[in-house]
Amino acid sequence: MIKKRIMMVCEAFGGGVFTYVSQLCNDLIDDFDVYLAYSLRPQTPKNYKDFIDSRVNLIEMKHVGVKALTSLKNDIAAIKELHQIEKNIKPHVIHLHSSVAGGLGRLIYNGKNNTVVYTPHGYAHILMGPGKKSLLYKTVEKILGNRAITLTCCESEDEEAKKFSKRTAYVETGVNLEDLSASLDDIESVRNEKFTVFTLGRACVQKQPQLFNRIAELVPEAHFIWIGSGELENELTAPNLEVTGWKPRKEALAMAKGADAFVLCSLGEAIAMSLIENMYIKKLIFVSNTMGNKSVIRDGVNGYICERAEDYAKKIKAAMKRFPEELPERAYQDVLAVYNTEAMKKKYVEFYRSLTKETRIRDTK
Repeated sequence: MIKKRIMMVCEAFGGGVFTYVSQLCNDLIDDFDVYLAYSLRPQTPKNYKDFIDSRVNLIEMKHVGVKALTSLKNDIAAIKELHQIEKNIKPHVIHLHSSVAGGLGRLIYNGKNNTVVYTPHGYAHILMGPGKKSLLYKTVEKILGNRAITLTCCESEDEEAKKFSKRTAYVETGVNLEDLSASLDDIESVRNEKFTVFTLGRACVQKQPQLFNRIAELVPEAHFIWIGSGELENELTAPNLEVTGWKPRKEALAMAKGADAFVLCSLGEAIAMSLIENMYIKKLIFVSNTMGNKSVIRDGVNGYICERAEDYAKKIKAAMKRFPEELPERAYQDVLAVYNTEAMKKKYVEFYRSLTKETRIRDTK
């Protein structure tokens, strides 16, 4: 039986999006013929091919990259490149990942000969905060929203998608529990004398390092750690806050195992892989009340949802006096039940099968 062809297009091939897309390709390869068109970024792992099943057809894009949507000459080259890739593959489904690929792809692919799917991985106009660039991305969503099925990673992101698109769906992000468990078994915790609160990610507008710094200032008796670096790391100045820079995965997991709590105070997320992983590691979770986070965390049930720095500080101090063991346990059970790649794979295979069935019906008319 000839497999249906799925073409993934991913410009933002780094960080959580890299983990998500590579895992998705691996999950689908038994049931579909999978092609992955990608652009290399500084954040792309040097050994990225080691993470992807050898049966996945890899196509490195040369023009759909970081200069996209900033140069007319480059955008024309990117459009030609995307057209040629589609012409060569003749996919039944085209799945666009993140804002740049989603913007260019929805502009040029009309869905006449295939089904076009777009996953934002967190809407750029929310992640960037207010500003002219954010307004531009929001305008693009308004114009192109109905040119694809918008497939998001959680219910709250789906609610945002419904503002722009009449066709939406969502499948919860999951982590590979087998791989994560094996990695954790080989790692010894980095223990701290003080109650330790940490986060992980790039110090950028989306991750709100100034808010994390303020939380640290309000809880001087605790030790705070930011694993990562970025353009706004100069805002991380609290005397009880350690900025480690980027660490190899094993070192980062060792620090996570030894910490008491994980904070994700972002402007917005799809579903952060770091959040799911730390739920599995049974860290006490504190998150911002925003898209993505509020789909996963139920305040006072499997973690805490906070609005202001003072809210985080108050709840952290309370946990230091009496640690709520039941919350991390419930978060862990949620990962076992919902936020794992086995559950994610079943939903995605079913979703793609429904799309390729629709494409076959159109082809026979």
